[in-house]
Amino acid sequence: MDTFDAILGKRDTRRFSDRDIDADTLQRLLQAARMAGSARDAQPVRLVVLRDRALREELAACGNSTAHVVNCPVAVVFVLVPELGVVGAPFTIFRGPFDSGRAAQNLMLAAWAEGISSCPASMHNGEAAAKVLDLPEGHIVANVIALGYPDGVETGRATRPRLPLDDYVHWERW
Repeated sequence: MDTFDAILGKRDTRRFSDRDIDADTLQRLLQAARMAGSARDAQPVRLVVLRDRALREELAACGNSTAHVVNCPVAVVFVLVPELGVVGAPFTIFRGPFDSGRAAQNLMLAAWAEGISSCPASMHNGEAAAKVLDLPEGHIVANVIALGYPDGVETGRATRPRLPLDDYVHWERW
């Protein structure tokens, strides 16, 4: 699949089939996430892969509107690890979320190119999510991506209307 077509055609999917994602395909998707750029090569993002439904249920309870995390065959949790700056201030707040977003988008586009749907989820109770995952102190759940083959119902739907490009883009100045 052409990259531009993948970007235009990708849809978030909250309903997945029972089909499992094989180990080789999952490794390719994780590799795509790992290859995302990182500000100053800090690499503050780590992944936790959840295949166990009971664990996904526990994690989903830490967010709102997260049923798709329970019903997908695989959830990938993007975790920010603390990094210390020059004066001891954590840089995670500055670079980590951006790097996590880049890695998550790589994962979702690579999945879509493989015929696998995805949908992000936020963990509104980050402390509880960290406990569910046994994260070390200072590590933060940035986001969760539910992955699975689509159930066929949502894949053909059109995108929601977007702003016209002329309203979205400004040249040189506002």
